[in-house]
Amino acid sequence: MKNTCDKAYLDYLETFITESRKENFIKILQNRTKHFAIAIEDVFQLHNTSAVMRTCEVFGIQELNVVEEKYGKRIDKEIALGAQKWVDVNRFATTTNCIDDLKAKGYRIIATTPHEESCMLDDFDISQPAAIFFGTEKMGLSEEVLERADGFLKIPMVGFTESLNISSSAAIVIQNITSRLRKSDIEWQLTEEEILEKRIDWTRKSIKDIDFITKKYLEQEV
Repeated sequence: MKNTCDKAYLDYLETFITESRKENFIKILQNRTKHFAIAIEDVFQLHNTSAVMRTCEVFGIQELNVVEEKYGKRIDKEIALGAQKWVDVNRFATTTNCIDDLKAKGYRIIATTPHEESCMLDDFDISQPAAIFFGTEKMGLSEEVLERADGFLKIPMVGFTESLNISSSAAIVIQNITSRLRKSDIEWQLTEEEILEKRIDWTRKSIKDIDFITKKYLEQEV
């Protein structure tokens, strides 16, 4: 029986997109990673959520986790500039659920804070999978994140200003850790199964009337 999760389905879908688009998906997925995930907690300014999503996409982070315990809002598509099509956004109603999910997946929880005991960005150990948490613009991360964190991370600053906008902080951290990751011998790439899943997902998002086309595929004789 046919299903929509295998290579045969992908081969069928790819007849509806250009060869260059197909090759571009393959090329981009070679630089995607789930070794790191990003999590943002109750960000009030919606454009900052969208900006972090865009940064994840640009630097190859595949999963963004969004806690919407206080400010449940629709992601700003205009500012994300299409990034929501290519990044997996996991949305959580509570911080507890988000942390539990990430820990179950094997991630260390890393809180970004300016605390003295925090690890400097350039000294951060990239060898283990980690979920990097960023907090609200005014209040920072919640006590729950700080209490359940496996480690702390901060960006070195030498000016009078003691903090950065969340989108700026995320961009600096993500660029640093992904750049170092790609220069390492760590196995950071997506698995073959994950690549197949995303190729199907992205190809589906590129085709108009995808439900009709999928129905025709499933109705074909084996």
